[in-house]
Amino acid sequence: MEQKKEKIRRKKVRYFAGFLDCQERWLNHMAKEGWRLVRAGRLVYEFESCEPEAYEYRIEFVGHLDWNKSKDYRSFLREMGYEVFYKNINLSCSIGKVRWRPYGSGKGQITTSPGSYNKEIMIVGRQRKEGPFELHSTGEDRAAYAAVLRRVWIYMAAMCLAFGAWFGLREGFGTETIVFMAAGILSLVPLTLYHRRVRQYRREAEIEE
Repeated sequence: MEQKKEKIRRKKVRYFAGFLDCQERWLNHMAKEGWRLVRAGRLVYEFESCEPEAYEYRIEFVGHLDWNKSKDYRSFLREMGYEVFYKNINLSCSIGKVRWRPYGSGKGQITTSPGSYNKEIMIVGRQRKEGPFELHSTGEDRAAYAAVLRRVWIYMAAMCLAFGAWFGLREGFGTETIVFMAAGILSLVPLTLYHRRVRQYRREAEIEE
């Protein structure tokens, strides 16, 4: 009788902020090396050993949804057979916090803790199968999703540049000015990326029609 191989647990500390593509590539690299995600904390990812390339992952931004819609979407994904883990973008650990999200839709503009605060993204995993692993199946759906992410980075870039300009006018070319201006300029990189994706997916949607 063949003896089952004992599972090994492993923890990794990582923080990707809003760089979703980087987080997705890293999780798939871990899966390729034989590590399946079993828990996701604010900074710590916990993995369990598995066969190399047995699992694959996608990152889904849900920060624009209100808490009820986010939970419904998670339930839908789980019914489809996916593993779903909530993950934070920010690092706040406070309780009872209310935040306005200008990039949200409807009630999704207001987030609270407990609630959707620190649950801005979902890590969606499945056992590897033949065929593409897509959470948005049409060009129109992909364009709409990319437009949400573009809106997030427009907000981030505008906020950082505005703070940088405010500190610059108030205190001159100091540390705060440099930090905020640099963050605003860096935010233009993913903003441009998602803008290109919106245009690409819209062209695909036109072809599908």
